[in-house]
Amino acid sequence: MAEEAVIDVRTVPKPERHPRIIEAYQSLEVGDGLILVNDHVPEGLRVEMVREFADAAGWEPLESTADEVRVRISKQASTSAPRVVLDVADLTADVETSGSVWQLPPQQRDLDANVIALAPGGEIREHTGPDLDVLIHVLAGAGTLETETGMIDLVPGQIVWLPRRSRRRFTADAEAGLRYFSVHQRKQGLTITARP
Repeated sequence: MAEEAVIDVRTVPKPERHPRIIEAYQSLEVGDGLILVNDHVPEGLRVEMVREFADAAGWEPLESTADEVRVRISKQASTSAPRVVLDVADLTADVETSGSVWQLPPQQRDLDANVIALAPGGEIREHTGPDLDVLIHVLAGAGTLETETGMIDLVPGQIVWLPRRSRRRFTADAEAGLRYFSVHQRKQGLTITARP
């Protein structure tokens, strides 16, 4: 077995530490590992790696001192591991809440997913959707979806397709509110480029 690489980040500027370690982890072969040397217990990194890779990233604290904390990070699978990211039963039933009440957490993903809640009588005003298709799954409550051609009554269990750039307006039931799961391809982030 080849000797494992040692990455000592104690002198690396803090904003550069996590990206450097994650890049080194991603370049590992399955079954291989690296030794991280840090000046503190890297709990923030451990949380980030669980969020991004789940069980695919092994994490083993090693013998350490006050000035030198050592952790073995290993690659257990070739990709990020599948996992349960939300049990909708765990969401609070507070019908007075409006807005996004859950988002898909990993940063390295191709999808965006949210649970959207509208308080009783609440609405998402009429707008043109993004330049991508969206699926919603009605979870709780009731409401209506107003389109360019009519109204769709929304009830739990429905899966509704919102074609790209379609006009839409959501209105929640006056008593029950509305809660739905939304999923679509991840939107490209804004980039700033030099003026030509």
